[in-house]
Amino acid sequence: MSYHNPPTTPRKSATFDEYAMSEIRRAAATGIYDIRGSGAKRKVPHFDDLLFLGASISRYPLEGYREKCDTSVVLGTRFAKKPIELKIPITVAGMSFGSLSGPAKEALGRGATLSGTSTTTGDGGMTEEERGHSKQLVYQYLPSRYGMNPRDLRRADAIEIVVGQGAKPGGGGMLLGQKISDRVAEMRTLPKGIDQRSACRHPDWTGPDDLEIKILEIREITDWEKPIYVKVGGARPYYDTALAVKAGADVVVLDGMQGGTAATQEVFIEHVGQPTLACIRPAVKALQDLGMHRKVQLIVSGGIRNGADVAKALALGADAVSIGTAALIALGDNDPRWEEEYQKLGTTAGAYDDWHEGKDPAGITTQDPELMKRVDPIAAGRRLANYLKVMTLEAQTIARACGKNHLHNLEPEDLCALSIEAAAMAGVPLAGTSWVPGKGAF
Repeated sequence: MSYHNPPTTPRKSATFDEYAMSEIRRAAATGIYDIRGSGAKRKVPHFDDLLFLGASISRYPLEGYREKCDTSVVLGTRFAKKPIELKIPITVAGMSFGSLSGPAKEALGRGATLSGTSTTTGDGGMTEEERGHSKQLVYQYLPSRYGMNPRDLRRADAIEIVVGQGAKPGGGGMLLGQKISDRVAEMRTLPKGIDQRSACRHPDWTGPDDLEIKILEIREITDWEKPIYVKVGGARPYYDTALAVKAGADVVVLDGMQGGTAATQEVFIEHVGQPTLACIRPAVKALQDLGMHRKVQLIVSGGIRNGADVAKALALGADAVSIGTAALIALGDNDPRWEEEYQKLGTTAGAYDDWHEGKDPAGITTQDPELMKRVDPIAAGRRLANYLKVMTLEAQTIARACGKNHLHNLEPEDLCALSIEAAAMAGVPLAGTSWVPGKGAF
């Protein structure tokens, strides 16, 4: 009698999955690495892995229609003569003119102003559209120094010294030649149509002592009026936060790996840096160890999508958050209404991240004059304001459910985690237990 094994279903490698193999084929065919925008696409522990513990008997909630829940925040109270006062703890992150179109920058300014918050210039200098429609504008001071001049430093309401970014800590950005228009070239003092790669570090300092000198220099230029932010990528948040504080920063901006970018190497986006959730508690611990928590404000960015994310970041110790990709989506980017055109580009709405190619059908991440006309900055600004309003209301709803009359009164004790990884990163108990991984028994 003979026996035959039944046929088995072929198994594909978990290591060499379809995407990994397609990347090998692409690299073998082209000899160049992949460049894209957006942030990390791998799944990592994030705010969805945390839950709030609402009030019951041990705590009482606040009535939404009767009891106030404050959302205001003041940034830059340490040294600045004119701190920034915001109505909501949600700011718009730096996204450059060049990466974004002029109408998109104007829309960001309009939306932020309607909401009582600030927007940020990004690399490439200050545009009149953004300055003219932003009540409170933060000027980014980057290693490239593109468009930097003392006049615009003085016209800004705060200065953000960018040391690192979440999507590419330790690396510089890219703006490919197809987006270097006449105007972009003039603002950045670059040749038109030539690929540009920003510097990865500031040319005139190499460490925290030099950073302190640079901060003092900027304070002198701006007559000590403007708050000075220092932005770092999510790499070594404890030490970077501590050194930024010792160098004299008024505000620390911490950007996790879910933070987006206009263009950089995909290998950077997916394999350098830490998740936003892993960065917050070390940064807060640094501020607490220096006795500077709430005295030096902490802004967290990288993957903020809704009011729950805002509330969780604040509960973990942040003073405010910043949004970038979410703001672009609110303006109309990756909108299914342009699905046919996205498919012509070889992608689909929701997955379009070839922002560096300058062909964005939504007219937001492009310098194409015809595509830019698709952005109505007034209507887009209202969309952003609506989105910010909803996020704020959602965060207030959660805070009231936890019995808090200010978003800043949320605390780690209001949270639990759904996974061991998230519990360890956030420093809160695993749901159903009193166990914080690394801090004791069940």
